[in-house]
Amino acid sequence: MKKISYILCISMFIVSCNTTKKVAKTSTDEQLESLKQNDTVKIANDDIEYEIMIIEPGFNFWLASIAKQRGYYSQEFLENRNNLYVMEWNQRVLLPQQYRTDLYELQIDYQQGIDYGYEVNYVLYNYFIYFQRKYNQRLGPFIPRI
Repeated sequence: MKKISYILCISMFIVSCNTTKKVAKTSTDEQLESLKQNDTVKIANDDIEYEIMIIEPGFNFWLASIAKQRGYYSQEFLENRNNLYVMEWNQRVLLPQQYRTDLYELQIDYQQGIDYGYEVNYVLYNYFIYFQRKYNQRLGPFIPRI
């Protein structure tokens, strides 16, 4: 009995020494957490007076944490893909009997030949990738990859 109480005391001492420790959040973690709560992304190009506003839960966090960084794609690449995606998106908006109206609510006014700037094209392209992956949709001939 004496040995059991001795072993029990030692094991309790060892367990009590190993307390849980809080992991300090880094500033990056805190920034990403705040992005989860902010569901609106608004990018404006003041020079040509165009803006893009995306209200989608989780997109802001996805853009900051998972999407390829700015500069990874060329503006020409983004414009070409956006033209394809916008054409398909707008066709789906016009066919509510065939496509879900809760996904395709409004048309996107994106015209080929207008320089919207890198930032607008970057955010729009990444929204299309996010949208296709989240809602299991396919807006073009390309598989939506990151």
